[in-house]
Amino acid sequence: MTSVVPRTLAGQAVAWLLALVAVIVVVGGVLAAVDARLDGDRAARQEVTAVAVSLADAPSTAEAVMSPDPAALLQPVTEQVRQATDIAFITIMDPAGRRFTHTDPEMIGGSYLGSRAEALRGEVHTETYTGTLGPSIRTIAPVRATDGQIVGLVAAGITQQTLSDAWTAQLPLIATIAALVLLFAGAGLWLIRRRLLRQTGGLAPAELRLMYEHHDAVLHSVREGLVVTEAGRPALVNDEARRLLDLDGDHVPSEPESAPVPEFLDGSRTPLVDELYAQGGRTLVVSRSPVPGSRDSAVVTIRDRTELSEALGELDSMTSFAEALRSQAHETANLLHTIVAMIEMGRGAEAARLATSELQLSQRLIDELSESVAEPALAALLLGKTAQAAERGVALTLTEDSLLVDAATQLLPAGEMITVVGNLVDNALDAADPADPWVEVTVIGDASELTVVVADSGPGMAPDVFRRARMRGFSTKSGGDAAGRGLGLALVAQIIARHGGTLTAETTYGSVVTATVSAVATREPGTAEAETGEAAVPSVGQDR
Repeated sequence: MTSVVPRTLAGQAVAWLLALVAVIVVVGGVLAAVDARLDGDRAARQEVTAVAVSLADAPSTAEAVMSPDPAALLQPVTEQVRQATDIAFITIMDPAGRRFTHTDPEMIGGSYLGSRAEALRGEVHTETYTGTLGPSIRTIAPVRATDGQIVGLVAAGITQQTLSDAWTAQLPLIATIAALVLLFAGAGLWLIRRRLLRQTGGLAPAELRLMYEHHDAVLHSVREGLVVTEAGRPALVNDEARRLLDLDGDHVPSEPESAPVPEFLDGSRTPLVDELYAQGGRTLVVSRSPVPGSRDSAVVTIRDRTELSEALGELDSMTSFAEALRSQAHETANLLHTIVAMIEMGRGAEAARLATSELQLSQRLIDELSESVAEPALAALLLGKTAQAAERGVALTLTEDSLLVDAATQLLPAGEMITVVGNLVDNALDAADPADPWVEVTVIGDASELTVVVADSGPGMAPDVFRRARMRGFSTKSGGDAAGRGLGLALVAQIIARHGGTLTAETTYGSVVTATVSAVATREPGTAEAETGEAAVPSVGQDR
């Protein structure tokens, strides 16, 4: 058996609204009809009172009442007034109630049926009374002579039947208006139903509730951050996305001035696939897909890759170091073969000079690094980068100002220090001008402050490019050269921001990038990255 209750939410909502409108219209129609009846009675009382008082106050009425034949003088006048005003009767009588006029001439001379005591006291009295013409609303007023004596009475009335006929004649108009209201309301509700059907997909309330509960449970249980953007602003943010974006409670950023949103939540529908961003002290992998069938909605997924990115940065630095060591081992093997051959040829003195010369160069470089950089891992990294730069034809030097003591690791652990220096040096090697390739590294640090300055001969990057490179995975390389790149400067910014430091860039004697971490934190960790965004000036070139 088919239910009379609509299944869909749209149908049920419109049915309830239509029932409510119908009740309102019916009640309104009834009230309008009752009001019309009350207005008719009120108007009738005013009309009969006006007629009775007007005739009673007329001097000709008093003269006619005191004449020898009042009926002959008053009957034509009252009939003329009655027909003009469309009332039921006008009766003029003497104080004893004997009629001089009546709608039915045969009633002339008979006694008036109704109250007369109030009029005889000089009052104008209105009442509902059943007389010879049936129930009527009537008013009786005294007729006074010139000396003020009451010489007669005037009564005027309208029958209840006449009022009922007039009220009944208004009912079709009231009913027509009510029907038109219902018709227009029904048409409007039908349009609302169509819109609701489109917006709810024709689902029933129970289905919508079930869908909401399931979707809410899925959103809260998904291990990836999920953000749905609509009309350029985030419309839905799940728990993991709130954690990764550092959103408090149920707060969803909606106004750019009060709650700036990350670049990847700018409302764009351009697809993104595993793009790297540095946000709030984290390295995030972001994907974005437009919502099918919607012109301004997109789904953004966010994954935390902070620890993996840092590990990849350290691995990249260690890989470069290992490659440099292998290269040195290869060169050393060639040198040893040469020395052995020279000895076999009987040229031992020359072999000794060759071995001593290479050993002195290598030892001097090691001694300089050991004196300036107390951290062994960083010294080894710089030694490897020096060899790597030599292979690429780039002159890499550690400035005489460099001095790093062991206490500096209290500000930045050795692993993170390697990541920062290694990535900045790699960027500088990539960016160095081929016509004059050089890179200078300055590392100064103690227990109070650590400063890393890497300069190169390259042209640097524009401020907006530097900002993007620091805030997300970005590379100025193209094609195959860009594969696997885009983490370097983002990782550096990530680490410096986490320790409340600053990352700035400038162009002076070359393209110079400076990373500073101080023991006196002037801001909360994670805010330095935003601060350095305002100081973005031309900087080191290609980022890894």
